[in-house]
Amino acid sequence: MKTQHKQITTLNSIFITLVLTLFHMQSASAVDSKIFLGINFIFIQSGCFQMGNDKPATDRTVGETPSHRVCIEKPFYMGETEVTQKQWQDVMGNNPSKNKVEDKPVDRVSWNDVQEFIQKLNAKEGSTLFRLPTEAEWEYAARAGSDADYSFGDSPSSLPQYAWFGNLGYKGSSHEVAQKDPNKWGLYDMHGNVWEWVQDWYDGTYYSTSPANNPTGPETGKYRVYRGGSFIGKATNLRSAVRFSALPMSRTHDVGFRLVRQID
Repeated sequence: MKTQHKQITTLNSIFITLVLTLFHMQSASAVDSKIFLGINFIFIQSGCFQMGNDKPATDRTVGETPSHRVCIEKPFYMGETEVTQKQWQDVMGNNPSKNKVEDKPVDRVSWNDVQEFIQKLNAKEGSTLFRLPTEAEWEYAARAGSDADYSFGDSPSSLPQYAWFGNLGYKGSSHEVAQKDPNKWGLYDMHGNVWEWVQDWYDGTYYSTSPANNPTGPETGKYRVYRGGSFIGKATNLRSAVRFSALPMSRTHDVGFRLVRQID
């Protein structure tokens, strides 16, 4: 009887451990999403992370150093995907994209164009809550808790599971959003497909003086930052820390954007 009782107790312990493990796995993968004006957003909790990259020069681009701790003190909603051509068309009444497919990200939009879109979207809702992410918010969301080169680890061999990239030259095209796996926080195409405008002005030395809490970039500048890499890019340019920039009036068919919606 004692042996039988011991076996039952052991089985019960195993069962409870299994149930708790499955519960925690489900909780960790659960995504809190919400739709605003037809655009799906993912809730991003506040937190701290290591921004930038201190790896050897061959593994980084200009402006990625020094790596520094940044804290995002307020939660926010981040667009689940890049803004699509249909979503742009619904607000702006036009579609400037080179290859017109409703569920592809809108492209050939300048940073200035995006500001006009945001103004109209806010007016439609009667708020001022929609905006571009700051560069820090973007990288925080892209990393999704990872300090590695990519949200899933350091090896680019897994990149095809998460990203459209490697179509070198300008003859290719972007792809419909959300066709690859999302990162751990439920965001699609943070690596690849199209580059994404962020709010900040670009300064290659900004990380040396950046505040630790809620950095918003330099007060002025000539170029605006875009992030994430594109279908044209090499794998190394899709790393979470990579920073590129362009004039705010420039338009190319591998640059789009995704939105943040502040929590009021």
